[in-house]
Amino acid sequence: MIMLGPLGFTAPWLLLGLLALPILWLILRAVPPAPIRRRFPGVALLLGLSDDDTVTDRTPWWLLLMRMLAVAAVILGLAGPVLNPRGEAGEQAGNGPLLVVMDASWSSAIDWTQRQQALEALLTRAERAGRPVALLRLTAPDEVRFQGADVLKTRLQGILPEPWQPDAARMDRAISLLPDQEFDSYWMSDGLARDSRAAMLSALETHGRVTVFEGPRAHYALLPATYEDGSVTLTLRRLRPGPEAEISVAAHGLDPAGNPAVLMRATAVFDPSATEAALALAMPAELRSRITRFEIEGARSAGAVSLPDDSLRRREVALLAGNENREGLELLSPLHFLHKALEPTADLLDGALGDVLPANPDVIVLADVATLSPGEEAGVLQWVEEGGTLLRFAGPRLAASDVSRDGEDPLMPVRLRVGGRSVGGAMSWGEPKTLAPFTEDSPFYGLRIPADVTISSQVMAQPDPTLAARVIAQLTDGTPLVTRKRMGQGQVVLFHVTANAEWSSLPLSGLFVQMLERLAVSSMPASPDPADLVGTIWQPIRVLDAFGRVVDAGNLPGVAGENLMGASLGPDLQPGLYRGEDRSLARNVMTPDMAFEPAVWPDRIAVEGLSRPDETPLAGWLLALTLLLLIADAIASLALSGRLSGARATKAAAVLLALALAAPQARAQEDAAAILAASEVTLAHVLTGDRQLDDLAQAGLRGLSDVLYFRTSVEPAEPMGVNLETDELAFFPMLYWPVTASQPTPSSEAYARLNDYLRSGGMILFDTRDADVASFGASSPEGRKLQELAAPLDIPPLEPIPQDHVLTRTFYLLQDFPGRYASRDVWVESAPPDAEMIEGMPFRNLNDNVTPVVIGGNDWAAAWAADDRGAPLVRMGSGFAGERQREIAYRFGVNLVMHVLTGNYKSDQVHVPALLDRLGQ
Repeated sequence: MIMLGPLGFTAPWLLLGLLALPILWLILRAVPPAPIRRRFPGVALLLGLSDDDTVTDRTPWWLLLMRMLAVAAVILGLAGPVLNPRGEAGEQAGNGPLLVVMDASWSSAIDWTQRQQALEALLTRAERAGRPVALLRLTAPDEVRFQGADVLKTRLQGILPEPWQPDAARMDRAISLLPDQEFDSYWMSDGLARDSRAAMLSALETHGRVTVFEGPRAHYALLPATYEDGSVTLTLRRLRPGPEAEISVAAHGLDPAGNPAVLMRATAVFDPSATEAALALAMPAELRSRITRFEIEGARSAGAVSLPDDSLRRREVALLAGNENREGLELLSPLHFLHKALEPTADLLDGALGDVLPANPDVIVLADVATLSPGEEAGVLQWVEEGGTLLRFAGPRLAASDVSRDGEDPLMPVRLRVGGRSVGGAMSWGEPKTLAPFTEDSPFYGLRIPADVTISSQVMAQPDPTLAARVIAQLTDGTPLVTRKRMGQGQVVLFHVTANAEWSSLPLSGLFVQMLERLAVSSMPASPDPADLVGTIWQPIRVLDAFGRVVDAGNLPGVAGENLMGASLGPDLQPGLYRGEDRSLARNVMTPDMAFEPAVWPDRIAVEGLSRPDETPLAGWLLALTLLLLIADAIASLALSGRLSGARATKAAAVLLALALAAPQARAQEDAAAILAASEVTLAHVLTGDRQLDDLAQAGLRGLSDVLYFRTSVEPAEPMGVNLETDELAFFPMLYWPVTASQPTPSSEAYARLNDYLRSGGMILFDTRDADVASFGASSPEGRKLQELAAPLDIPPLEPIPQDHVLTRTFYLLQDFPGRYASRDVWVESAPPDAEMIEGMPFRNLNDNVTPVVIGGNDWAAAWAADDRGAPLVRMGSGFAGERQREIAYRFGVNLVMHVLTGNYKSDQVHVPALLDRLGQ
C-alpha cells in the first residue's frame, strides 16, 4: 500500500493506467474524424436552408472530460483506494511476523466490542500485507504459533476476556513462550498499571517494534461492600481524576416472590479531581439479606460488581443465661464476654426464650441454662431442625443438674457425667490443662492455639460409641472441650466450660472469637485472614465472568481456605461466591489493597487509542461514479446526435439526478420493512436506547409471537423495534414500551404521531418493570419517568382492570396478569359512568373500543422472552410455581393481542337477547 495523505491504495501499480489518459484524450478527440472539405457547385442551391438535425464534427471538450473522468474513476477504483488507512508508523511497518498481545483481563471487558473491531481491522491489514500473525493472551498464555491472518479472523468470536488479571507468574510464562525470532508486537493493553508489565515489555522489544493500544473510556471499579455503623458502605474508584461525576449503583437481589429485581438504586458522587467516592446505604436487615450483588450501572466489567456474603448479613444471636443476677460483678456475668465478642459482628437479641423464638434468630446461646420447660424444649427442637444453631455453655447449674445423665437430652450433643471436673485449683494436685491441636475434621482446624489458654474446670462427657465423632475440640489429655451434634438442618454445640472466665481463660483470648466465627455464630470479617481459613474447603456456588455477569459455578472444584483469600485469581480460583460448612464467602475482583491506577508507558513506546477513524474503502463509490458518468455520456451523445428532443433530454437529466442522489439500498430496506409490517400482524416495541433492554423486549415479543402462532389463528411476523422520531406507527396494532429512568423524552413531533396513533385505534403497553412497588408514584424512578412520558399523550381516565373487563376473557379466562412479577394492579381505560350489569349477563356493557393504553409494572417482556429455539431467557421463581406464572403471563399476552385485533367483540353478547327478540318478531 502507498499513502497519499489520508488516502491509501492497496493495488498502487494500477495507478500507472493514469499515464495513458493523455493518449486516450488524443484518441477520443480524433473520433469521429473531421470531414474532408470539397467544393461542389450544387451546394450553392442549399445555402440559406436550416437543418434541425445537426451532428457535430468533433466531440465537445466537456464530453471528452466526462469520459476521461469515467476512465480515471475505473483506474482509481481498481487500485483499491482506502480512506483513513493505518499508517506505516505502527504495526504496518515491515512485512514480517506480527504478535498480538492482549491483556484480556476484566478491565478490558468494558470496551471489548471495540477491541474486537480493532483486532479485526488489524488482521485485515495484516492479511493484505501478507504478514503471519500470532495471538498471546496474558491472562491465559498458551503456545505462540504464527499463521495466516485469515485463519485467526475465524476465531475472533471465541476470543474473550477473563475475570482476572495477568499476574507475575502468568507474565513469566508468557515471556517463556515467546518464539526465538524477529517479530513486531501489537499490545492491546487494559490500561491498568502493574509491576509485572516491565519485564514483558523488555522481552518484546528484544524481538522488534512494540505498539500499544489503550481504550479511552472512563473506567470505574467497586470495592467489596462493608457493614459499618448500621449502614452498608460501598467504595467506588475511577482510573483517572477528572471533573465531578455522578455514578449510579444498583443493588440486585430477590424480591419477595423470589424473582431477580433491582432492590435499591443510589448515586455516588466523585468530587473534582478525586479518584474515590463512598456511598452509605441504610437498609433494614431483611432487605440486606436478600441482596445478591452490587454493580455500577453501565460499567460492563467484573471489577464493577461486588458480591456480598455473610459478612454483610449480620447474624441475629439471642443470648440467655441461667443466672445473671451478679450486681456489680460485670466481669463474672455469664454473657459479658459473649457480648464483647459478638457486638461488632452480630445483632444481639435479649429477652425470654419464648419471646426470641418467634423472631427466628440465627443462633441461640444458652449460658449455663440447664432445664427448659416442655413448651420451650419443643419450640427450640423445631427451630434447630429448621436450620438454627443452639450454642450451649456449661456452668455450675448444668454440672449440678440431671440433664443428659441417664439418657442423651435432645438438646445436648452428648451425655454428661454427674458433677464436674476441677484441675489446677487450690484443692487439686494437677496443673490447668491446655488445648490439643485441632484435628482435620474439626471446624476449628488451622486456628492457632495461644499458649496462655488454660482450662481449670469443665463438665465431663459420658463415654459413648458416638462420642468420638461428636468431639470437635479437646484437651491435651483427650477429654472433650467442645462437642457438636447435627439435628435436621441445624446443630447443637456444647462448650464444656463456662462462657465467662471462671472455669477457663478461653473467653479472654482471641481464639474464643475465632471459634465463634467458625461455628457461624457471628458474621465473618469482610476480608478474613487466610491463616484463619486453613483446613477448610470452599465450594464455588456462583462465579463472575469478565463482563460482570453472574453465572452458575457448575462443576468447578472446591478451593482450600488458605487459597481462597490468599491466592491470585485465575482458572482455579475465579471471582464469585463460595460456600463453606456453615457460611458463604465472596471473592471479588477488587480488594481494598489492590492498586487501581493507569498504566504509564515509556516515552519510546508509541501509544495509540482505539477511537481512531475507521478505514473506509472507496472502490465501490468510484465504480458507482463511473457508472453514472457513462449513463450521462450516453444521454449527452444522444442529445448531440439530435435523437433526443428538449423534453426527452429534461427527463433523462431528471432520471440521472435521481440516480445520483438516491440511496437505493437504504430505501429498499425501509420499504421492505414497511411492506412487511403492513402485510402481516407485527408486534413492535419502542427503542429506549438501552441495548440490553431493547434486545430483551425484542426477545419477549418474539416469544409472544411464537405462542400466538401455535395457539391461535394469528400468525405474526418477526417483531420490530420502533424509533418514535422517524418510524411510521400506523403499521403496528400494539406498541410495547418498557420504561427506564434514563430514556430520552420524545420530541413534540413524535408525540403528535403517538396521539394520532392512539386516536386511530392503536394501543401502547407501558411497562415500568418495577413490580409496581410505588404504584407509579414519585418514589419510583420508573414511575416518575412514566408520568413524564405520558403527560403529553391524549390518554383517557384509567382504572385497574375490573373483573368483567374484556381482557379477562378475550381468549383465556384470567384473574391475574403476571409477568416476571405478579402485581395485580394493571390499569386500562375506565368504564363509562353509566355502565350497568344487564340481567342474565356476566359482565357490563363497557365501552366498545380498544383501550388505548395498558399500564403495569410486571416486566412482561422478561416473562415472554425466548431464544431462537424457544427456550426461556429469564428465570422466573423456582420449580412449578415459576413456570405456572410464565404460562399465565403468556396467556395475558395472548388476551392482549386478541383484544387489540378484535376489539370488545365478546361484550357484544349483551345485545344477544335484543337480537333474538327482534328475529322472533
